[in-house]
Order: sequence, then C-alpha cells, then structure tokens
Amino acid sequence: MNNSEIITRYFPDISDEQRRQFDLLGELYAEWNSRINVVSRKDLEHLYTRHILHSLAIAKVCQFEAGAKIVDIGCGGGFPSVPLAIMFPEAEFVGVDSIGKKIRVVEGIISGAGIKNLRAINSRAEQLGEKFDYVVSRAVTEMARFMPWTRPLLRRGQRGTLANGVLYLKGGDLAEELAATRLKWNVYEIGSMFDDEFFETKRVVYTPYK
Repeated sequence: MNNSEIITRYFPDISDEQRRQFDLLGELYAEWNSRINVVSRKDLEHLYTRHILHSLAIAKVCQFEAGAKIVDIGCGGGFPSVPLAIMFPEAEFVGVDSIGKKIRVVEGIISGAGIKNLRAINSRAEQLGEKFDYVVSRAVTEMARFMPWTRPLLRRGQRGTLANGVLYLKGGDLAEELAATRLKWNVYEIGSMFDDEFFETKRVVYTPYK
C-alpha cells in the first residue's frame, strides 16, 4: 500500500490535490527530520499510520465547515494540524508551539506541500490573542493542565458537525484524568475507525465550549 492509499482507504472521497499533498508529506518529513528531529526515527517509517492517519481520527469525529477556525496547541512537527488542514482546505488552521525549531519544520512542510490554509506561530497558546471555533491537540499534557489554556481561545457556536469545543488525541486509561477536569467528555475509540493495532488504546476526546 503506498502512502496516499493508507489515507484513501478510510477517506475515499479526497481530491487528487489532497492525495498529492498527502503523498508529499513522507518525503518532506524525512527531509526536515534529518535536520530537526520532530518524529522519532523508529516512528518515521510509520509516519502515515502513527502520525498522519492518527491526526485524521479527528476528521472522523468532526467535519469542520468552510470558514471554521481551528488552533492546534503544542503542534510540534504539525500533528494534527498539517493532515487536518489538507483534509479541510476551506477551514482555517493555526499551529502554535513555544519551540521555534518545531515551527520551522511546520513552515517547511506548509511550503513544500503547498498548504494555503495553515499558519505556524512560535508562541505560547495564552499569548495568541485570537478566537477559534475548535482547539485540537495531541497528548501535549494532562487534561486538567491543558484545559485552562483553551478557554480564552474558544468562542461559542457550531462551525462543524459538533458544537465548538476541544478535540484532543489521547491514549491509555483516561478515566481519572478526564474526571479531574470536572467537564463532560465524549470519548471516541480510534480502534473502531482504523484497522491497525496501533490504535487499540488511542482515543479522540471531545468537550464542547461552555
């Protein structure tokens, strides 16, 4: 199975341009990772499953409308924001990370793949000064610590198939961690979306803006 086939197996309706962009990611990440390590070398050979497809689990949970604004807090090398920006070309994405070298990688990926709807910003989330419809992230920190960062960034409404809120990629036993936030969460099992043992303990957790 080639690179884009891993994606089209689960997202058969993507356009030729989206397929082209997804195909480019393998080469681009290999090139940038040789300069600035943002993906472990062991994981790089599983880039399309463990990073790109994993990011796209959010797209299985929520379809973003045209014009929706989404911020990826602690975007690292661009996951989940890079794959989601390709999947939703009419939405607007911002990837933010406090580590400048990671943002340089994301900027290189954006340029190399021709992604027009993603900005990469070297900043702390609480310093952004913008409002968004959704916050996305992947295992940046514990939820009770993460959630206070999101509240100043979110606005009420619904710019997708779920009400505006937080969509977070997490693994392991989450019951205690989610309970500590004192919020109501919906938990979506990624193992029921994608047929790979890597996803057996992976989840998308969602809570609407209150």
